[in-house]
Amino acid sequence: MISGDRSLLQGKKSTFWYTLEELSRHWERVDIICPRIAKGELRRANETRNSQLAIRNFPENVFFHPSPWPLLLQSRWIAKKGKELIAAHHHDVMTAHEYPPFYNGRGAERLARATGVPYALEIHHVVGYPVASSLAERIGRWMSFRYLARDARDARAVRIVNREVRDVLMRMGVPEEKIAIVPSFYLDVKLLAAESPRERRYDVVTCARLVENKGLCELLTAIASISEVSLLIIGDGPLRPTLEGRAKALGIATRVTFAGWLPSREDVVSALRSARVFVMNSKSEGGPRSALEAMACGLPVIATRVGVMPEVLVDGVNGIFTDGSPDDLRTKIVHLLEHETVRHQLGTEAKKILDRFERQRLIRDYADFLKNLSGRGWNARSHL
Repeated sequence: MISGDRSLLQGKKSTFWYTLEELSRHWERVDIICPRIAKGELRRANETRNSQLAIRNFPENVFFHPSPWPLLLQSRWIAKKGKELIAAHHHDVMTAHEYPPFYNGRGAERLARATGVPYALEIHHVVGYPVASSLAERIGRWMSFRYLARDARDARAVRIVNREVRDVLMRMGVPEEKIAIVPSFYLDVKLLAAESPRERRYDVVTCARLVENKGLCELLTAIASISEVSLLIIGDGPLRPTLEGRAKALGIATRVTFAGWLPSREDVVSALRSARVFVMNSKSEGGPRSALEAMACGLPVIATRVGVMPEVLVDGVNGIFTDGSPDDLRTKIVHLLEHETVRHQLGTEAKKILDRFERQRLIRDYADFLKNLSGRGWNARSHL
């Protein structure tokens, strides 16, 4: 697995951890090549583990290989380390999580040509699509439209997670027959279906990485226009100081709680259940999983039409769509907070999402997709 995610090496029990926990059951060995992490982060991870590279709170057949080199040389590291690993362990298939500036795909292409091991590109969303929220996203979108079709040329398949990305890739020139929709919204039925009455301490909750494309500034503006309404923000990221400053400037600092990064999925679910309404105001997404988890918890969800949401949310039946503007958010938040019966009806329908995205079944489908890609089917044993 060629990935940019090194959260486990930073000591975080992230979404990636939960994926690997189940995915590893389908393989004898999983190797993950990722970018380097700062010495301080690796040192903190080392303090909590006994193995040579990382914390050992993940399966014993999963191995991380962070680069010792700068990100500019990541594709070279992928090819070098990948050849060593394939020579030693005879991997059957590779998968590369791809996004600008496309060093994972370039490294996978070089490695496949050198070893003959087939690979899939994974594109969970197109950066800056449908709306770019920063100059960096506009550049990323431009790069994607210019490069992804060429990037996909040597891949055996392109794994995507929703129809929105399929349609965009086809417009870019990626052949439809090469595209496979294999959802990655792994919902833990045991955790999410359990009835756990909670005090509703907050009116509104959102859960996201705190970056520009999540539409959080607009959400804060909407909250400021509704008297006595409280907001819980779960997640962390580079935009947090800006958001905290904006909450103060709007005079709502006492009504907005920044929970930060929560250490486990159980903690996230508990926090979601402490609110009456969930809002997902992103301008571009692959999922997001957090909105689906909120639906599975029985929360009424207000969401923008991005990622997988147009495929799963029926407006007025199991959630409500928003155009993402402060005025529209305000109108819909007020409507739900003032009508408990509507909240209950939407939440009851929303919970049915669990039947569609059950974690074990979807991860088995993902493993089967990769095994079939290898040409060895069920005989495939190792995965890079």
